[in-house]
Amino acid sequence: MSNADEELEKQINSIIRDEIQEVINEYVDAQEETKKAGLGFAQSDEKLKVNISKGEVAKLIKQYKKLKKQEKSNLSEVKKLGLVDKDGNPLK
Repeated sequence: MSNADEELEKQINSIIRDEIQEVINEYVDAQEETKKAGLGFAQSDEKLKVNISKGEVAKLIKQYKKLKKQEKSNLSEVKKLGLVDKDGNPLK
C-alpha cells in the first residue's frame, strides 16, 4: 500500500471515528435526559458496539480514487468550463 493510500485510509478512519463518537455522545445525552425526566422505568444494560470491516474501508478508498480520477479527466475539465460545440450545444 502506498503512502497516499495509507494517508487516505487514516483520514477515512478518522472520519468514521468522529461520526461514531458523535452518535455515542447523542446516545449518552439522550440517556441522561431520560434519567433526569424520570422516564426511565426499566433499567437496561445496553452496550453500543461498532464493527467496521477493513473491506468496507477499502471500498471507500476505491470509490474515492475513482471519483478523483474522473475529476482530473479531460472530459471533466470540459464540463467545468461549460464549453459548447459548433452548434452551440453543451459538450457532454
